Amino acid sequence: MTRRRLPLVLVVLAALAAVPLWATNVAPGVGRALAPQAAALARYFPPAGAWEKRDPSAVGLDKAKLDEAIAFAIANENQNTKDLAVDIPSSFRNEAPYNTLIGPTQPRTGSNGVVIRKGYLAAEWGEAARADMTFSVTKSFLSTVVGLAHDRGLIKSVHDKVAGYMPPGVDLFKSEHNAKITWDHLLRQTSDWYGELWGKADWTDRPPQGVPAAEWSKRALNEPGTFYKYNDTRVNVLALATLYLLKKPLPDVLKESIMDPIGASNSWHWEAYDNAVVTIDGVKMKSVTGGGHFGGGLFINSPDMARFGYLFLNNGKWAGKQLISERWMSMARQPGTARNAESTVYGYMNWFLNTPRWRDDGTPGPLPLPSAPRSSVTFRGNGQNIIYIDWENDLVVVVRWIGGNLDGFFGRILASITK
Repeated sequence: MTRRRLPLVLVVLAALAAVPLWATNVAPGVGRALAPQAAALARYFPPAGAWEKRDPSAVGLDKAKLDEAIAFAIANENQNTKDLAVDIPSSFRNEAPYNTLIGPTQPRTGSNGVVIRKGYLAAEWGEAARADMTFSVTKSFLSTVVGLAHDRGLIKSVHDKVAGYMPPGVDLFKSEHNAKITWDHLLRQTSDWYGELWGKADWTDRPPQGVPAAEWSKRALNEPGTFYKYNDTRVNVLALATLYLLKKPLPDVLKESIMDPIGASNSWHWEAYDNAVVTIDGVKMKSVTGGGHFGGGLFINSPDMARFGYLFLNNGKWAGKQLISERWMSMARQPGTARNAESTVYGYMNWFLNTPRWRDDGTPGPLPLPSAPRSSVTFRGNGQNIIYIDWENDLVVVVRWIGGNLDGFFGRILASITK
């Protein structure tokens, strides 16, 4: 019996149908061939409380070179004081007199981290099980909660103005300037929201160098969406707007929808500023921060951070259940289009892309991590605290309290790959 050949167009359409949504809707050069291993292999998902350890050679890593990378991280540990109640105001001393803490902190541990290859624990060092402040990695958890709201249809479009979602009496977006701000602007740090929240004004956060403090509040306003500025006050505005939308404390949403399903420990906690309290439907709730700039934020250990990274390595799916949509991941990985170069390496907070940082003359600059694939992503926090996600190499790495050259560390990790 002779088999009939399908028309070429049907073959092409069938092939396209097999491609995940996120792989067809990404910026040029950003990971169109993601995770052949992750897609093809039957995946191991660690149960709560345990992560199966494999010898590095069993997961395609050279142990000597892997040890060299870990030694590099330890040798390049952040040398600032481990007393973060002292270190944070010192790190932001250019913001004085507005750099006071209004949220909790705790002393940190030293260099630590984990390496996950092909789903298994290949290496762990330092006090990795200690739940420490993670600073702006918190933003990646916040944007994921926003993604849950979007997946559930509570946000119809990220290009909607946030003002239309706020209950009566909430004036976060009432001014003529702030009324133009969309969810996308907040997620990309291009909102240029102007005002004060929890006693911290937007203009006191990372003010311009060489300008007297008395002049900071007189800054020129940028049209929302046109200018990227990393700003924790505006991130906290997003957290509060999302709280009003969900009507439930964001840590509870994160725990129920993400952290418990991925088997995270119970040691993580997401803290608010001392004065960050609102009443929603008659219930008092704390509005958490998107980082530790003034204290607070997510306190979490390295294995739990790795689980969070491993969720995204598996395209938002954990043990057969889609926890966050591939569509949201695709949106999060799109570089920004604001006129300043930093937006070209920043997706949704805090998705740092390994794409060229475009120069003012319109030419591409170097990659943030030259040794890593362009499709890789990092979630980054002060200190430095990093979750590295690499679909092409089936790799998740958490490194904490590393100073200096990140590419020196990740380049050594990647050099340890044998197959």
